[in-house]
Amino acid sequence: MRTLAVTDAEYVGDYRLKVSFTDGSSQLVDFGPFLQNHPHPQHNKYRQLSNFKRFRIERGNVVWGKDWDLIFPVSQLHQGCIAPAVY
Repeated sequence: MRTLAVTDAEYVGDYRLKVSFTDGSSQLVDFGPFLQNHPHPQHNKYRQLSNFKRFRIERGNVVWGKDWDLIFPVSQLHQGCIAPAVY
């Protein structure tokens, strides 16, 4: 069985990305509610759209920041729903 991974992500507006996966599917994911409702000092800078837009695909993940400051489980991206982080 192949591991599900992100193959592409496209900024579509506000805090939304169209994320494509190795299984050929794609999902529109809205990161806005997570960023607004779950503040964290390391993530707060991504509330600025200029910073949010600086994502990249690395090792099958959508990541932000030099050291993967912000990353979400691929399974959540595939479902199109970001769950709150547990600290």
